Amino acid sequence: MALNAQVSFLDGTLSLIHIPLSLYPTFLQPILKVLLPQSRGAPDLNLDGLTLDNSRHGFLNISVTPLECSIVCHSSWAKAVFEPVIRQLPRDAAKTVSISKDAYVVFSVISAGMDAGSRVADLTSPLALANIPIFFITTYYSDFILVPAKDRQAVEKTLLSRGFVFSEDNNNSSFTSPYSHSRGPSQSSSLNELPATPPPSSIPELQERTFENLKKRNVVPYIEPDLLLIQCSGREDKDTIGGYSERPSTFHHHHQNGHGNHNRHSSHGPCWADTVDTKLYTGLVSALVSQPRFLSITLAQEDPPSLLLDRNLLGIFGDSLVGPTTEGFSLVPIFLDLSSLPIEATGIVSGVAGTLVKELQPGVEVDDHGRRGSGQEELELSYLSTARAGAVILGEEVSVRAMEVLRGVLVREGR
Repeated sequence: MALNAQVSFLDGTLSLIHIPLSLYPTFLQPILKVLLPQSRGAPDLNLDGLTLDNSRHGFLNISVTPLECSIVCHSSWAKAVFEPVIRQLPRDAAKTVSISKDAYVVFSVISAGMDAGSRVADLTSPLALANIPIFFITTYYSDFILVPAKDRQAVEKTLLSRGFVFSEDNNNSSFTSPYSHSRGPSQSSSLNELPATPPPSSIPELQERTFENLKKRNVVPYIEPDLLLIQCSGREDKDTIGGYSERPSTFHHHHQNGHGNHNRHSSHGPCWADTVDTKLYTGLVSALVSQPRFLSITLAQEDPPSLLLDRNLLGIFGDSLVGPTTEGFSLVPIFLDLSSLPIEATGIVSGVAGTLVKELQPGVEVDDHGRRGSGQEELELSYLSTARAGAVILGEEVSVRAMEVLRGVLVREGR
């Protein structure tokens, strides 16, 4: 049965911010300010990037990992909230913080009954082959792909040339994939391979170039000891004023409705606190204040909040989370430090995921353009791009074998 992937561009332009962990305490207040834009009548509400009721961001990702703190937010928030803090830093410290010079746009990938990898397989392979740099973020409900704003037309042209149907919906660009897939890892790309001339003509060639480039830059995959992750979501309160819209046909993970106060009305209209789960956000603030070992938060205009977090943080969220939080299943991130590569580089996720599919699922047939044969066993794989790093995220058991595979293609002899 064919399963269609819907791809829609979200409104607004975004900036990508890198903050070294040593400066994280300095930037905690602006991080919380962006996460909690709740002060009605404050100048912040004049900034772009919020929904019409000023209750939440069109798109926001805050990720704290063992390598860095990375923020994806609307460009106006980067300028108004983060740039003043950078200007107050000593010159040497200010040089270690970066805000992307180019603006980005983001599109979401939604498909019922398919895991994160399969939903973006048809998208990311052609984008990688076209040398379009992207950042890829797996969330509990959707996947989000950031591309440079200047490449938006090239993205649309590339997808159309591969059979995607383009349509206009509420001023957002939408595509529908005609391809049928079984579930599998993404063939997506991220900040990782220097643009090549001519571009690679096939996925195997792309993978070869990717790993040669990483080896030249001494990028070595590694796992943080005793770091186990959970992917989950905040509870959805579909009846709350300004709350999240329910899209049950697109949810592919465990989902259950939230239980909140459905009558929180104000004579002045809904305020920020009327539209969120305060227990969830109290947990988020508590986790961020503690400078977590790993916490990634994604807010998008159509989805409930999505979290990828250190399992040890679960206790501070109480019953405000939805997902496999009480089960024995945990995820392991394999980190790639990409700080030596330019931000416009492309190809890593496609190369890494394609190699893992080939080696961990030897019976899976993948053509030169990254399309998997149907009816194959699933490999659960997701990915998180941050400003200067990437994390391949797998189950505990398969992560051991995945490390062996990646070290085999990335680590030079004698290391």
